[in-house]
Amino acid sequence: MSPTRLSPTYHERVDTPVVQQRVVINNRHGEKLVGISHETGSKELVILCHGFRSSKERIPMVNLAAAFGKEGISAFRFDFAGNGESEGLFQYGNYHREADDLRDVVQHFYGGKRVIIALVGHSKGGNVVLLYASKYNDVHTIVNISGRFYLDRGIEGRLGQDFLQRIKQNGFIDVKNKGAFFHEIYGYMLRKIALTKGKFQYRVTEESLMDRLTTDTHATCLLIQKDCRVLTVHGSRDELVPVEDALAFAKIIHNHKLHIVEGADHEFTSHQDELASVVLDFVRSYPPSSIIADKSTHSCL
Repeated sequence: MSPTRLSPTYHERVDTPVVQQRVVINNRHGEKLVGISHETGSKELVILCHGFRSSKERIPMVNLAAAFGKEGISAFRFDFAGNGESEGLFQYGNYHREADDLRDVVQHFYGGKRVIIALVGHSKGGNVVLLYASKYNDVHTIVNISGRFYLDRGIEGRLGQDFLQRIKQNGFIDVKNKGAFFHEIYGYMLRKIALTKGKFQYRVTEESLMDRLTTDTHATCLLIQKDCRVLTVHGSRDELVPVEDALAFAKIIHNHKLHIVEGADHEFTSHQDELASVVLDFVRSYPPSSIIADKSTHSCL
């Protein structure tokens, strides 16, 4: 079967209007995953994955989709099950389940004869796209933004001290908000969302905690094939996931590029343009003629 190659206009900036379309995809568990497709008319598509308790409306997802659109590249941002507008219950951990969601999304677009040229994930979404790459070798450009390498760290900050002892005693831990805010895009407006201190957020079961603690990032990275290009982008002032996690990815992944954005926080709040530029340059640096969508491979995985 002859391969499908990228169109010759892939590297050219175009002024084609971008049309946003709401897309609903059924995952393998019968849950509806809701996403927004930024269509430029190109067959090529980039899929964007959000982070922990986040959504397709958070700043990096919306801004990156817009940046790809300006370059004539279509993009799709969606909510994992239990997040945003998608159906299902939120689960702590859930890395493999979200990789399954991503697989269902990828296969949906393959069924529409699209060419997936890159998977881009922010924070936990970075871990999910890497896990996907370790299981399937059908997308050869992966972008990991602010992903966490050491999954046994950062838990105490959310669950409190002695979380293992308490969850074994009670079977679960209810996480309440400590009082904070985040930014998301609503329509064409940037809005600040306040989180009320002491309000119930989510329940962590022992099973879902073990899902995180038994997800082996080191082994996952070693399984990524050498023909898969991986970019890790991290902010030097990320207080949620230390920059040392980015350095760990760089040491383990075979075909890897690391870019540290000086002064950037976890969501690149004040560095969106630089983030978009770095990601776009990496995705576009892969020669179009070498990105091949082998339909027989898609059908057997």
